[in-house]
Amino acid sequence: MFPTPPASAPAATTALVWLRRDLRLHDHAALHAALGAAQQIVLVFVFDTTILEPLPRCDRRVEFIRDTLAEMDAALRAMAPQAALVCRHGDPLAEIPDVAQAVGAGLVVVAHDDEPQALRRDAAVARSLAAAGIAWHSVKDQVVFERREVLTQTGKPYGVFTPYLRAWLAKLQAGADTDVAERSTAGLAGRLAPVDAALAGGIPSLGQLGFTSSNLRQLGIAPGSSGARALLDDFLPRMAAYDERRNFPAVKGPSYLGVHLRFGTVSIRELVRAALPAQRSGDTGAQVWLAELVWREFYVQILANFPHVATRAFKPEYDAIQWDADEAAQRRFAAWCAGRTGYPLVDAAMLQLNQSGYMHNRLRMVAGSFLVKHLGLDWRWGERYFAQQLNDFDLASNNGGWQWVASSGCDAQPYFRIFNPLSQSEKFDAQGAFIRRYLPALAGLDAKSIHAPWLARPLTLAAAGVVLGDGPDANYPMTIVDHAQARAKTLLRYSVVKKPEVGAEASES
Repeated sequence: MFPTPPASAPAATTALVWLRRDLRLHDHAALHAALGAAQQIVLVFVFDTTILEPLPRCDRRVEFIRDTLAEMDAALRAMAPQAALVCRHGDPLAEIPDVAQAVGAGLVVVAHDDEPQALRRDAAVARSLAAAGIAWHSVKDQVVFERREVLTQTGKPYGVFTPYLRAWLAKLQAGADTDVAERSTAGLAGRLAPVDAALAGGIPSLGQLGFTSSNLRQLGIAPGSSGARALLDDFLPRMAAYDERRNFPAVKGPSYLGVHLRFGTVSIRELVRAALPAQRSGDTGAQVWLAELVWREFYVQILANFPHVATRAFKPEYDAIQWDADEAAQRRFAAWCAGRTGYPLVDAAMLQLNQSGYMHNRLRMVAGSFLVKHLGLDWRWGERYFAQQLNDFDLASNNGGWQWVASSGCDAQPYFRIFNPLSQSEKFDAQGAFIRRYLPALAGLDAKSIHAPWLARPLTLAAAGVVLGDGPDANYPMTIVDHAQARAKTLLRYSVVKKPEVGAEASES
């Protein structure tokens, strides 16, 4: 299924390192391999028009990448005279061979990317380079273990997380942690090739790329390795409390490193190295955080070994489910996207996503389950919407998360488990602090009423200035679906898959 690369990169006078999901200069597998194979190094990034063209003209991710590249370019120029990051805007199939020939590279080094589209792209670029007599070398970088490196005793990829986690940890320990050792880039400054001024035209502005500025900086999202470093330094003293705080969206519990992991401004090996000592000493916070990092790798290997999940259910029988898709369904979807479902925790979660490109992990489960199991909509609708909105969008993790809430994926919750948005709200945002942050119209409600305004007494609503409905005076909608009725419809909808054992009851989380 996967090409088997040589153990080391072929020797070359000049190596071109093509950056994609590894936007940093330290602990860098592709740079490490290039330094071992070539006398001179040139770095290149391509703003891929096949990816950019469908995006809205204001996209935080494009701005994050652009500003990260500017930081990298400045660092390279500070390292060596006439060094620079080569930046292109076009189709990599044309741009990479062109840059490789322009700098006289005999070798192009990249980090693996196992998304289906990326595999097709890389195969096409490698063929084009081979035709020009330029070697291609691909290395593992974005995960600790990938593809078929962690297998069951029968030699098959894992489809359940907990045994995968045990096997992952055992493999790491058996290798004496060499898999998370730093991929050093020491000596890079002395090996950077001079780049012709015409080729090193600087990092294009957002305007030159066809985009406009977003609210990235106003949100306090600092791009680049410097931004990742600041977040990691802030999180490490909080790691011990991660397991206690991670489920409460109004609390500073997560590391917020998702976007940095997505674009490789921080090394996954560095994060694992940071967690291991505390994890092995029995620190529950470190154990849980490390397990979350391994969840990410679990979904990467699922996508790599079962690529059908990109478009279909991991469990084929779940493709038989009939989702609502009529005009009423479209209206429900639009309300969900806009944070207008009438369920405050769900709406606050969607508004957090729309305004910031971030959604707390607990809320991703709540909002996702609500779309599928309350509104009766295809999980792929939600998957696509999250892909458009999330700063840290990653195909493997996004797909895995959505199939989990839909119960169609590997290691999924049972199909009859349905997240109750009211109990989730009362449990994880008990005082309504998160809801108030994103739904100021409800801020005057007490800690009980704010979770379910539709159940509040009229006098309570009036005192808080809350008017429910869709009329001209309303400032918050009524619920668009009844929880009990939605649960019953969901169980009927899912009955085409299988029925629970005799005596089993629909459970709620």
